[in-house]
Amino acid sequence: MNPPPQAPLVFIVDDDPSVREAVADLLASVDLEARSFGSVAQFLAAEQPSVPSCLVLDIRMPGQSGLEFQKDMGAKGLRMPVIFITGHGDIEMSVRAMKNGAIEFLTKPFRDQDLIDAIQEGLKRDRARLEADGALADLHRNWQSLSPGERQVMVMVGRGLLNKQIAGELGLSEITVKVRRGHAMRKMQAKSLADLIRMLDRLGSAATDA
Repeated sequence: MNPPPQAPLVFIVDDDPSVREAVADLLASVDLEARSFGSVAQFLAAEQPSVPSCLVLDIRMPGQSGLEFQKDMGAKGLRMPVIFITGHGDIEMSVRAMKNGAIEFLTKPFRDQDLIDAIQEGLKRDRARLEADGALADLHRNWQSLSPGERQVMVMVGRGLLNKQIAGELGLSEITVKVRRGHAMRKMQAKSLADLIRMLDRLGSAATDA
């Protein structure tokens, strides 16, 4: 049974209370929950649930600027998409923001629909990221459920070796290799050899170190 979908969340970081209120009201009108902060420091001090999210961020604020914070987000483990809003933007700022991965760069006053469209795109991307992260976590759990012998066989299968060759390298009978391979394929939920090879590729060093 799949878990219920998680309600998305939009974070607004802007030092102007009137802007925060206006954006929050706009999002409420399209049934999106928003949490507002007057500075980057306030945002960092708050809880950030693991739900599809995006960040509506002002460029110029007291303390750390929006552009500076965008560059630091990766180091802080923050991967949510960013949408910039500013009353003082220029082409250089816009280029920097977009090169660093911003979804959009909007200059105040902007059209409400432009901001809503950018936020919906940001939430779509973050939802896909969270789903991919969850699938990778499941893959690692399945890998950890294998016995050491099953992992050995899987890695050698991934190298393109036949059961007979694996048996020779490991000093096992071919039937033992077949049994371990079958158990491992079921535990990994691999439907085919090609499926397994893709899984091993996604596991990276966790599989090659087996």
